[in-house]
Amino acid sequence: MTAQAKTQAKPRGRPPIQDADYNAARARKMEADAQMAELELLQAKRKLVSADDVTTAWVDVLSAMKAKLLALPSKCAPIAATETDIQIIQTVIENQIREALDELSSYQPHEHAGRASVSDGGGEGSNANAKAPAKANSRGVGRPRKASKLGG
Repeated sequence: MTAQAKTQAKPRGRPPIQDADYNAARARKMEADAQMAELELLQAKRKLVSADDVTTAWVDVLSAMKAKLLALPSKCAPIAATETDIQIIQTVIENQIREALDELSSYQPHEHAGRASVSDGGGEGSNANAKAPAKANSRGVGRPRKASKLGG
């Protein structure tokens, strides 16, 4: 046999794989890759959020709700203490509960993160009429320092 005949008889490249397990595994991998691409697309379109983000948002909402509910006695007690009519007391308490629920219904966790919500107990549950805080004074506080002597 010549050298040319030997090279023609020898197959080149990778031989085709006939193993059913390999082909099934390859099909599963392709399916998983396609599913991952779909999930990434949904996340890019903002139609899919992570479970951690949902958990964080719920913790924020429930914390705000807890704070509002715990503030109700402090807001209602001074008003109810001066009233003798049970209907007026009931109305005050109901109004404060409705105010708290109205505020919570429009609660946006990402907008309120890190802020402490303080309410004065009046108004309709909105800060729309609140005044902007006064401009901070940049001067120092306290007595002026004694001038130090240079060169002693």
